[in-house]
Amino acid sequence: KSETDSEVVAALLNRFYEGKPEEAIKKTVSKLKGTFALVILFEDQKDVIYSTRNVSPIVATICKEGAMLASDLTALCRFTNRYFVVPEYHILKLSADKLTLTDFDGNEVLPKYLTVDWELNSAGKNGYPFYMEKEIMEQPEAIKNTIKDRIVNGLPDFTSDGVPDSLFTDCDRICVVACGTAMHAGLVAQALVKSIVDVELASEFMYSDPVIDEKTLVIAVSQSGETIDTLEALKYAKRQGAKCLSVINVKGSSIARESDYVLYTAAGPEIAVASTKAYTTQLSVFYLVVAKMALLRGVYTEEQTKSFIAELERVPEVMQKVLEKRRDIHVIAKKILEAKDLFMIGRGLDYSILLEGSLKLKEVSYIHSEAYASGELKHGPIALITTNTPVV
Repeated sequence: KSETDSEVVAALLNRFYEGKPEEAIKKTVSKLKGTFALVILFEDQKDVIYSTRNVSPIVATICKEGAMLASDLTALCRFTNRYFVVPEYHILKLSADKLTLTDFDGNEVLPKYLTVDWELNSAGKNGYPFYMEKEIMEQPEAIKNTIKDRIVNGLPDFTSDGVPDSLFTDCDRICVVACGTAMHAGLVAQALVKSIVDVELASEFMYSDPVIDEKTLVIAVSQSGETIDTLEALKYAKRQGAKCLSVINVKGSSIARESDYVLYTAAGPEIAVASTKAYTTQLSVFYLVVAKMALLRGVYTEEQTKSFIAELERVPEVMQKVLEKRRDIHVIAKKILEAKDLFMIGRGLDYSILLEGSLKLKEVSYIHSEAYASGELKHGPIALITTNTPVV
């Protein structure tokens, strides 16, 4: 008896176990509802790990250090750049020098290995005191790597991603589904293209009776590609007949596999809890998509598009100049360390970006922070601003 779901699973396994691990796992899984990722040790099966899953992620590999699995690719990428996603309702058996994958009928299945192009040491701190600082400093390079192969002759080009132009011309509206930081990236896209872009919180999407049909392009955004609310929203949209494009940082992830088309960001592993380079690379992909749509739909001429893209190509260099002023930023940050509340205000595009800035401050410093469109400050929130309330 327990109120903890994983303890119930362990007790159920124990009840079914009669010396045959695979049989016990199959019987246990048949009783489970919902998502799970199980990694199991049996006391009498020395040096063997068993694993199975439904929706929740497990990736695995074998390399010179041995066979290993994890819930996230970043755990493996310091050892090898080859990995595979464990298929749902399969049993993975790991020993020190071998791994075996079988389906629930006992047939052996060959793992489908993927290659990640992250550096093997890129999951370390590289001399920085914190992962977050390292990842902030990696932004210019990450943006450059994300956009470089998608700009041909000064124009946006998704040929190498296998994304056809018709995807952007055959839709009447675009619906971005995402959570948290990824949703804020979508709001920037919406600020750029007011006419046909809607942004929906993935967790609310299915409960709001969204109007989705074959003329809707749904863009799912997620760093990991495993955000469960976004995955479920994407599956719902596909059932309604929508075409689905995802903006993801991890190859072979659940959302990537479920999508019709994928645009991968080249952010590399993001380990800090607060998203930095994943957010700015998602923004750069949205800027490319917006430019492509404007050109294809005749809103921009070729010259206007080239000018827009030329500005995008300047971003890494300009961002680098901002990051070089980090000592000045530290001085400003010290002034607000003692603040209990903080407000961020801006109009238009700035407001969309400040929503993310405000989230970052909450997440990292535990200072209560709210972002407002500047004109809205006088409609109530100004009552909360005192002498000790900083406003950005």
